[in-house]
Amino acid sequence: MAFFSVIISVYNKEKYIKHTIESVLNQTFSDFEILIVNDGSTDKSEAVIKSIEDQRIRLITTQNKGASQARNTGMKEASSNYIALLDGDDTWDTSYLQHMYDAICKFPEIKIFTAGVSQKYNDKVVAVEYSFNPTELYSKHNYFKASKKYTLITSSSVVFHESILVKTGLFDTSLISGEDTDLWIRFGLHFDILYINKRLATYNYDVSSLSSTSFDLNKKPKFDKYFDQEKENPFLKKFLDRNRYAMAILSKLQDDKENFLYFTSHLNTSNISQRQRLLINTPKWLLILFLKIQSFKGVRMDYPHS
Repeated sequence: MAFFSVIISVYNKEKYIKHTIESVLNQTFSDFEILIVNDGSTDKSEAVIKSIEDQRIRLITTQNKGASQARNTGMKEASSNYIALLDGDDTWDTSYLQHMYDAICKFPEIKIFTAGVSQKYNDKVVAVEYSFNPTELYSKHNYFKASKKYTLITSSSVVFHESILVKTGLFDTSLISGEDTDLWIRFGLHFDILYINKRLATYNYDVSSLSSTSFDLNKKPKFDKYFDQEKENPFLKKFLDRNRYAMAILSKLQDDKENFLYFTSHLNTSNISQRQRLLINTPKWLLILFLKIQSFKGVRMDYPHS
């Protein structure tokens, strides 16, 4: 049995998937299997995958049911105790799995591991800034406290022991967007996260992928399943309120008064910044103008931490 099961979900990633797979095959730590779940791609993704010959690769082709179902399928088929997720257009540093293995050996009591992320925009690579400033190689964190600026966990920078899924459950297949955030919340409710202070994963900003992302607010998390927990967990409450703010902004941009009222009614504004409090009360036309100015400066809007 391989030490890691690498789960790669793919939907129409023919331009990127070869590079993604190669970043795994080039790992200095080689004891792994790769389960690639082709989520009904309509481009040449499957042909590209089949052109790569390595006995550690297993391709599973399904009908298009979304990233949640694809990842769940891969995790159910995994034979290893440790699962490593990777999206079909992201990449790892060649030492990614070695660092994960070393951390697992050093901290056997920890069940969830993550590492630093960089974001690639065309030819520009920018290191993500977190809300904490680690000085050592390893640090243990509460997910909600550590994700004030940027999520501590992403779908291309997390390794976890399969046993945690008994408590957390799998990805929620009813969510088309924001399903990552929903699962990370459940991770954070039950487990601490071990952070490796190295930039080991690269998130690729694919304009075509972003443009196809669902902005249907009824297919995004409502966070209602966490009403009871947030009453007793102030760090969870602040985390959810920052996400509710982002959803409220999105609601306003879509003239969706019902969802705007829903998210703002459950939002404690003391948990967001003064700037965010101003924006949430800004007329739509002025908000759009602000967003355009921000885009010219190369600044992204604060959307939920998926």
